[in-house]
Amino acid sequence: MRDESGSAVVDFVLVGSFLVFVFLALVQLALTVYVRNVLIDCAAQGARFGALSDEDPAAGASRARGLISEQLSPGYARDVEARLVEVGGVATVEVRVRAPLPVVGLIGVGRSVDVTGHALAESE
Repeated sequence: MRDESGSAVVDFVLVGSFLVFVFLALVQLALTVYVRNVLIDCAAQGARFGALSDEDPAAGASRARGLISEQLSPGYARDVEARLVEVGGVATVEVRVRAPLPVVGLIGVGRSVDVTGHALAESE
């Protein structure tokens, strides 16, 4: 019979490193979902602000940029645009945000998240 001393240490290292990898992957997934939810909320808030009767859609885009910069990072607020669109015969303000998908922490490369927010445009 062979001597099995030291095999428990190897098993511990293999299982421990696998569990650490799974834990970090789950944390990164949670961070990605959080970033997406923040972007959706900021786009919706920007659309609501741009839909006010005394504002224009560009003010909504500016508001969304400011909220994204405060909550995440100015790098996520680079590509924000707003426009007036008609949905079902009703004038609405649409704020679209394109931001990098966080891959490692908040560092995003490659693919991007594309979210929109809508609000009914108030008339004077």
